[in-house]
Amino acid sequence: MTRSGAGLVWLSLLPHEYPRGASPPPSVMGHSPARSRHVVDLGLYRPALTSSSSSSSSLDSPLECASSSIPSSEIEAWAKSLSGSSNIMYSPYFINRFQRSNMREKSANSVSWERSSTDEDCVAEFVTLEGELLSEMVAGEMRGSTVTSLFIPAGRAVMTVDEEGVEAPLITHSIKGSSPPVLKLHVLDHRILGYYVEQARERQKQFRHIEISFTKTWNVSQGENGYPLNIDKRFIMLRGVSGFYTYAIFEHKEGWPDLNIDEARIAFKLHQDMFHYMAISDDRQRIMPTDNDRKGGHRLDYKEAVLLTHPTNPILKGEVDDKYQYSCDNKDNRVHGWISNHPHIGFWVITPSDEFRAGGPVKQDLTSHAGPTSLALSELDQCSVRAIECHYYPISLSLRYLRDGEPWKKVFGPVFVYLNSDAGNNPTTLWEDAKKQMSIETKKWPYDFPLSKDFPSANQRGTIHGRLLINDRYINKDLLPAKLAYVGLAPPGDVGSWQDDAKGYQFWTRADENGYFTISGVRPDTYNLYAWVPGFIGDFRHDNDVIICSGSQIQIGDLVYDPPRNGPTLWEIGIPDRTASEFYIPNPASGLMNKLYINHTEKFRQYGLWDRYTDLYPTEDLTYTVGISDYRKDWFFAHVNRKIDKDKYIPTTWQISFDIKHVIKTESYTLRLALASASLAEVQVRINNPNTRRPHFTTRRIGRDNAIARHGIHGRYWLYSVDVPGSQLVNGTNTIYLKQSRGSSPFIGVMYDYIRLEGPCQV
Repeated sequence: MTRSGAGLVWLSLLPHEYPRGASPPPSVMGHSPARSRHVVDLGLYRPALTSSSSSSSSLDSPLECASSSIPSSEIEAWAKSLSGSSNIMYSPYFINRFQRSNMREKSANSVSWERSSTDEDCVAEFVTLEGELLSEMVAGEMRGSTVTSLFIPAGRAVMTVDEEGVEAPLITHSIKGSSPPVLKLHVLDHRILGYYVEQARERQKQFRHIEISFTKTWNVSQGENGYPLNIDKRFIMLRGVSGFYTYAIFEHKEGWPDLNIDEARIAFKLHQDMFHYMAISDDRQRIMPTDNDRKGGHRLDYKEAVLLTHPTNPILKGEVDDKYQYSCDNKDNRVHGWISNHPHIGFWVITPSDEFRAGGPVKQDLTSHAGPTSLALSELDQCSVRAIECHYYPISLSLRYLRDGEPWKKVFGPVFVYLNSDAGNNPTTLWEDAKKQMSIETKKWPYDFPLSKDFPSANQRGTIHGRLLINDRYINKDLLPAKLAYVGLAPPGDVGSWQDDAKGYQFWTRADENGYFTISGVRPDTYNLYAWVPGFIGDFRHDNDVIICSGSQIQIGDLVYDPPRNGPTLWEIGIPDRTASEFYIPNPASGLMNKLYINHTEKFRQYGLWDRYTDLYPTEDLTYTVGISDYRKDWFFAHVNRKIDKDKYIPTTWQISFDIKHVIKTESYTLRLALASASLAEVQVRINNPNTRRPHFTTRRIGRDNAIARHGIHGRYWLYSVDVPGSQLVNGTNTIYLKQSRGSSPFIGVMYDYIRLEGPCQV
């Protein structure tokens, strides 16, 4: 059973059988007395609606039609028992090949359905209540019709509770000899979308797809009492698919007031007595603490980090739990979830595409964490991918800039919530099955079943092919292939602007060993083509806009990237890969350990590593000597402040010492500073004198990605080129001083990606 945090979603996995005249209890129907909840129950329900001549037993096939009639008074009484409303009218509508001639009204108080003469077509009638428009159905058979109760062959029960606490039961039934099943919906601002598919030779219609839409519409009369945003949250179920799909559409119309959206997500809160085992990747799986374990623990430097002191499971005692320890890059965030041991059930969030995510492929984001909680998208939630989210990235990434009546609309998702189970107790089997399903979903993208016109299908999208080459004459006189380059289409902007974009869509891929790339499934729009190449600094942006139309097949040809370079490399520290993972990462302090990350490739996920700098450098700061020091051992992964008292932190200054035998005084040298992360930091550069009042260069205060506190190894990428006049250098030993000048907090600082000193071009 699952429950989401912001707009709760309950899933009952067990079938239910009810006697004639009985109603399903609220616990089974997913009813909760709390307000502002949306509840969906997927249990089997056979209601008490029958005709006098029919049997109460269910059909072997709930899709079969039979000749009979049901008095309208009985339908009305049943509907009234569900909704408290007796305002019912009868309106015949037909879908696909349903034949109107096969339906006749036998009296003013009855409606009948009968088998067609061909035994291949059934008849359906929609019983309607006053309510919202049925806005769209496949092939246009039903458009603009007031429908809130309709017949569908499903044999399922669904119940919603709107934001005012009003119950909206959506019930299907299948009674032998009576009628097709009924689905009823009477909440005004809820809509239901779906379609029938005929299988003529099987003499039945299959209801393969149901899509439910929950809408919230803003109007100017609300003023400051609501967000100037239209929200359309949708849930999709497909016949034979073990799970459901969900997506959302946000819209800010032209002329509407200014709007900020800091974060957007949908959160699934599972039962903590069932789901204890969490899996994010092959090497990031473990038994997790419960919410109650965390509440009874000791809070550390911030509320998300807790030392487990009295956990229910004693093997967890003394460990640190922090949801940020389980983050990962967008490109790696494809499937994550939870496993219950009794019964052996898996609950998985599968994200088949990053096109709606903000910040590009290497932006980090949350996944699953203790609760048990799994995060996906996309629901407006001011308190907490998750498609628009500024953890690990600056505030500019959030939608704080819908200003001056700017129109904006975006589809977030769909993502797939997958459920699996087996008779064993090995979590690996469910995890491996979830990975297989993730691969299936990824190959199916873009999906062909979402009914929103705002989600284009594959044949409405375009593809671009090309090749990226690198021109760096100090490495090779010939053009080099951009091996494994990240190449993407994102909204037009400056070089690297894709890092800060949350409004538009982005489409990324990896080039092959020869620099060739293909980006497919691109929505029609105007983009810039961006790229960056592991092993080289800087960002590439193609000069011309890329216009994608429906069905486009663009061959863009060879593109050449000239990475920043003024002269030959005199020395370098690190690897230009936009992370600090190659530098020294210490073990956590005793008593502040997460056992998952012991001897792990991601040991930077351990809590409290910022204070380990003080342990290693209690009085003197880091000094790195080019040609002697090893950055893997001697360069701390984060340039942080030193702790000198319980809550007092002071700035630190690092030194890089290097020799130049023959300085060309009349020429300039270039210092390249590539930063993998910055959190409210300022890096000041001084040359050969640490005490000058003014620094030779300063980044000024930059960054809000908070990667240091949240156990990341990178955040937003920054690149600075610092001109160093030869007159400031000396023959022999020189020192560059890097001061992170902002103190007061353990979390203020930077992570370096790569540092290089280039000589003059004549050298």
